Amino acid sequence: MKKQLGIAGLAALVVAGTVTVAPAQAVTYGTPTIGLSASYLSGAVGAVGDPVVNVTVGQSGADASALTVSASASSRASVAGTADVSVTGTGAVRQLAVTARGRGYTDLTVKVTGLGGKSATKTLSYAASAAVQNPADARYFSGASDSSAAVDVGGGYTVVADDENNVLRLYDRTHSAAPVRTWDFSSQLGVTKEVDIEGATLIGNTIYWTGSLGNNKDGEYKAPRNTVFTTTVSGSGSATQLAYGRSYKRLRDDLVAWDTANGNRYGFAAGTAAGEAPKQIDGFNVEGLEFAPGSTTTAYLGFRAPLAPAVPGGKALIVPVTNFDKVLSSGTKATFGAGIELDLGGLAIRDIRKNAANQYLILAGSWAADDNSDPYALYQWDGVAGHAPVKRADLPTADPGGWEAVVDVPDLSVAGARVQLITDSGSADLYGDGVDAKDLTHPEWKKARTAWFTLN
Repeated sequence: MKKQLGIAGLAALVVAGTVTVAPAQAVTYGTPTIGLSASYLSGAVGAVGDPVVNVTVGQSGADASALTVSASASSRASVAGTADVSVTGTGAVRQLAVTARGRGYTDLTVKVTGLGGKSATKTLSYAASAAVQNPADARYFSGASDSSAAVDVGGGYTVVADDENNVLRLYDRTHSAAPVRTWDFSSQLGVTKEVDIEGATLIGNTIYWTGSLGNNKDGEYKAPRNTVFTTTVSGSGSATQLAYGRSYKRLRDDLVAWDTANGNRYGFAAGTAAGEAPKQIDGFNVEGLEFAPGSTTTAYLGFRAPLAPAVPGGKALIVPVTNFDKVLSSGTKATFGAGIELDLGGLAIRDIRKNAANQYLILAGSWAADDNSDPYALYQWDGVAGHAPVKRADLPTADPGGWEAVVDVPDLSVAGARVQLITDSGSADLYGDGVDAKDLTHPEWKKARTAWFTLN
């Protein structure tokens, strides 16, 4: 017959060499935790390398590798269903990617299942834009849609400006993703409204930026748009940093005074008058900035409007600023060389960029279109007044967004040279809901498309 033992009896057994083992306690698992690196995500039908979301999971009492992550529901499977969501990784941080089926929006329920039958969920709000031509050559820079100027800063990265705000954004040139880093120099510029940045170029470690210098779309003068400024670059690639330099806020006034003194050849006074919209054939709107061949002092201002003369089929206009370095470094009044008029088939300048060999690419487009409704083309030029540019490519116009910026210029003498361009997609209805991209509620859904083209 077995005898029940108290504490004293147990002690006696230990002394006698007998060991008694207490029954093991059952493991208690907590409720799993789940977090998303972004609650909103944008993709595109047929896209290559769409952005991913990091999913961070955990559960007390369990190793993270024991947890599973999946999509458990979709509010609109025609955009993306649960089977279109893939999750990779085995640790506490997983990577979630979505393959779009169709254009539109869906809410995806992301579920982590832990031990003990416990689970938790988060909602990922997903938006998919339509398929584009040559999707393998397309990527998407998210966070803003009105890309307007770009400068390559080395290491595979570019700084991109937006004409709806004064934020400069650093992107990996080859990936669809949000910006790596951002800078807003509004306070240093002394402005609260957009400068309407439209052109940029890099000399040494200094980036020169220009506003459009024109009226706003309602024909009103807005002082912040009459701004050119510099930033200083340090580092490269993902480690790039920008520091504010100096600004000048009278370049438009100098241009008008120069043109008036020369017989109003280009109609700058009329184009900047109250009530005059900038994007008309006889308007006033700067969109390109680049230095003259071999120069660090003379800069070319490329005009979207006016044409010269201001009639259909007129030539595109460049005005050289012969002391641009001093304009920015010391606030010296701008001086100008003779206007350069280029035959771009009736198109105007939307961007101008050169390489170290003084080979120029001009991105030509309509003075009017904010989207892809009119032709766009790329022209090669040598930067010399009186020398004619040569068309290198007609650009596709079937997809959303207007071609707006050249990232850099390859060696144009090499067969099969490829150039990267960026769209301004602010007026595009990306997701089929009738909302312009610039007006979307969530910045993660705003995006500009970048694409590579092979030059003929």
